[in-house]
Amino acid sequence: MTQFFSFIRKEFYHVFRDSKTLLMLFGLPIAQILLFGFALSNEIKDSRIVISDLSRDEGSRKVIEKLSASEHFIVTRSDLSPREIEAAFKKGDIKLAVLFPARFGEDLQHLGSASIQVIGDASDPNTSNTLITYLTGIVQDFQSQNRRSPGSAPLINVETRMLYNPELKGSTNYVPGVLALVLMLVCVLMTSVSIVREKEMGTMEVLLVSPLNPVLLVISKAVPYFALSLVNLAVILILSSTLLDMPLHGSLVLLVALSSLFILTCLAVGLLISNSTGSQQMAMLISLMGMLIPTMLFTGFMFPLENMPWALRAISNIIPSKWYYIIVKSIMIKGLGFSAIWKESLILFIMMLALMAISFKRFKVRLT
Repeated sequence: MTQFFSFIRKEFYHVFRDSKTLLMLFGLPIAQILLFGFALSNEIKDSRIVISDLSRDEGSRKVIEKLSASEHFIVTRSDLSPREIEAAFKKGDIKLAVLFPARFGEDLQHLGSASIQVIGDASDPNTSNTLITYLTGIVQDFQSQNRRSPGSAPLINVETRMLYNPELKGSTNYVPGVLALVLMLVCVLMTSVSIVREKEMGTMEVLLVSPLNPVLLVISKAVPYFALSLVNLAVILILSSTLLDMPLHGSLVLLVALSSLFILTCLAVGLLISNSTGSQQMAMLISLMGMLIPTMLFTGFMFPLENMPWALRAISNIIPSKWYYIIVKSIMIKGLGFSAIWKESLILFIMMLALMAISFKRFKVRLT
């Protein structure tokens, strides 16, 4: 065992001597969690809208106050003409324009109904539709709060409740996906070059003639990256909790345990790539292209799997990050225990055993 720990220590030295490797190990996860958490979000916040209030009564004032209180809008009150509003849209200064007609409050009070004109920038239809949905929800909330007199309530009262994420925060969806993406990339990328690097440097012959068992030699290559991946896991969880306000409703011990299982699965993929390639460039190319694109496409955090054809949904079942993504969401967001995710855990465990067996099988104890 002394020789085994010596090989592990040697691998740690390889990692800490290479500044580029350290940057990829620790810089890449931090950059990705911040990028996905803050920049790539399905939420739209702080969109500039202009309000033209021709009524200037209590009814319009209350609606404008609710719009101003929303985090989705930055409200500017200005009585612009239609030509000025169009010019603001052309410059990209605003995303929406809300026009309150004259006598808005009187119509609302005496007639029980009033109209608001909303103008959106349809050059970006997704953003425009989302903002109009936000605004419509705020107006409907205003109506429900002010229809208190008998006979004024609607015949059908639709009450909406969002489970697990009532604020509809984008981080709730992206953090589990980024966690799977980062661990997959870092583990596979770093491990995939570990064995092939020894071949290129000409030191593999020395390792093979050592008294250490070839299986332990392969394991010694993976142990340092397993430990460093756990550090990455801790960094991502801390950043998610402190900066992205991501909750952890379930068991932290269970999350770390199943994350360790996923890390082992990723390390097995990296060892398989390293045993099957002859150069570090090829190993890195296969790791990046073979893991990055499938993880982003078939995990489910960027594109809904339900919208894909059945053939692509079948392919997604062999992507380990898909099952880990389900596990993380179930533990962190829903607060579920092992009884709810044992199937996904079993699939990951079987994948890990199969990939490890194939990696050991393909490891050549002779270079010629």
